[in-house]
Formats: sequence, structure tokens, C-alpha cells
Amino acid sequence: MKTIITYGTFDLFHFGHVRLFQRLKALGDRLIVGVSTDEFNALKGKAAFFNYQQRAEIVAACRYVDLVIPESNWQQKQNDISNLKVDIFGMGSDWEGKFDSLSALCRVVYLDRTGNISTTEIKSNLSQVNGR
Repeated sequence: MKTIITYGTFDLFHFGHVRLFQRLKALGDRLIVGVSTDEFNALKGKAAFFNYQQRAEIVAACRYVDLVIPESNWQQKQNDISNLKVDIFGMGSDWEGKFDSLSALCRVVYLDRTGNISTTEIKSNLSQVNGR
């Protein structure tokens, strides 16, 4: 069985997230998604609209996702890859090169982002609509 893992905040879940999960799942048999905790997001200087429990529930409901785990810090990826017997680590191309060091543990892939959609763009558009 080939296991794939990815990580992210996955706030304001949208079709770009679904397509990322679909493409990652197509690389193997089991897709694990690490969803950033609220505490970890705070350390990264990010604030999500939905809290961790809500985001994890939304991600778990996606048919391509087999397991959701909390992402609590940057360093846990190496342990997760070993402990969960991960074959492929996948991220969006906006992270290209940032996780190449993990290639000693598994195959690392960066997938192109889905065009014309991002959580940042959605938040910006919503603030413009509400600001009128």
C-alpha cells in the first residue's frame, strides 16, 4: 500500500483543496492530511476563520482523505513520515524546494496550484464585498 501525506491550514475549504487531494490520492492508496492546529497557525502568524476542529472535520469529509492528523509544529513531518510509513510527501508548488530535505525519507512532490482560487483571494474578495 502506497501512503501519501500533505499538510496545511485548509481554511475556507474550496475546490482547489479538493483538486489537490484528488491529485495526491491518485499517486497511491492512502492519503493522510495534517491540518495545522490553531496554536501552530498562531506561531506562523496566521489566523484561520474556522478553528482546528472545524477544519479537521471538513477535511475528513472529503472522499479522497483517509486520515486527518493535527499538525502542531514544523519538525513533526519527519516523525510522521517514519511513524505512518509514508511513501510520498506532497505539497502545492507554492512550497517548491522548502521540503526537499524530506527526500531522504520518501519521495517529495510539488503539485501545481489550481488556478484562479486561493484562500487568501477568497478572504480578500469577501473583505471587498463587505467593505462596500
